[in-house]
Amino acid sequence: MDERTEHTDSPVTLELSPVVERVDRDSLTENAADAAERCQEYVRKRGFVDAGELKPLDATYVAAVELRYAAAELARSMRTTEAEELYFLSLLRGADAGERPSPAVVPDSLSSARGLAVAATVDAYRRDLVRYLDEQPDQPARSVLGRIIDHKKRIEALDGAVAVDTSETLLQALTDLGHYAALGEETALASAQESLDTLE
Repeated sequence: MDERTEHTDSPVTLELSPVVERVDRDSLTENAADAAERCQEYVRKRGFVDAGELKPLDATYVAAVELRYAAAELARSMRTTEAEELYFLSLLRGADAGERPSPAVVPDSLSSARGLAVAATVDAYRRDLVRYLDEQPDQPARSVLGRIIDHKKRIEALDGAVAVDTSETLLQALTDLGHYAALGEETALASAQESLDTLE
């Protein structure tokens, strides 16, 4: 791989503890704005190619993108519900460890934010995966990626307004594709295809 694509990841830590420490002192709006900014900075420095080797999609990156979108939405809100606050706090306290709230507890008002976060995650991973596949051709992986991109475009066209289970299934397909492309796990490719089949 050439020097431009050889290394897209940077050693960076998602540092949310200063926000967590201020949860009881500052307003939700202030904390959400700070969290969104920290996540944006983290995501901007992250990539998925290290020394020419593709890396799987990791849970901390996924959680950071979701927190970024959810926090930005809450930072703009004039008022928030208890469910929204609990969801935000759960993301805030778990994102650095790659922990995200289950689809069942995502408030309806933030389901679009979660959908857009999945679309953004697909877009980010796609960029590195396409460059990697240009150097390491793999037609099955490229075919599955094409299907994932089609669903990503649909989510974007709907401004994220899809069922949480739909966006979560697409994310699982992307995660499985990453495990196949990066680690050669054949069963992961089949799993990605099965997930996509349920969306079509």
